[in-house]
Amino acid sequence: MSMETDMEPAEAESFLKSLLNKNLRIYTTDGRIFIGNFKCTDTHNNIVLSLTYEYREPPQQKLAEAKAASSTSGADKVALDMTSRYLGLVVVPGEHIVKMEVEEFSSQAKSRSIFERRDLYSAR
Repeated sequence: MSMETDMEPAEAESFLKSLLNKNLRIYTTDGRIFIGNFKCTDTHNNIVLSLTYEYREPPQQKLAEAKAASSTSGADKVALDMTSRYLGLVVVPGEHIVKMEVEEFSSQAKSRSIFERRDLYSAR
């Protein structure tokens, strides 16, 4: 996976530091999703997450059974939960990462802005 960016090294380092200890959602080439706390990365774009959960789509057999059941009942859509398991500390290989998202809730954004304001006032 090649990552092209217009960031200077100092900007990239600052951006990565801003992600430390935030929850990331990482999508991989095999369809799995890892949600965990970002700890570090390396020059190969590998990502280390702690307190990680892995989510997978249901097996094809369950999808087929659910579709068959919905067609007999006349439903247009099928909803199945993803399976999940707790993994703890994991390394997600950079070559298998398709997409990454920061998982942030509105309460965290408000809290962060309060802390940022506090830091601005304490710097004066």
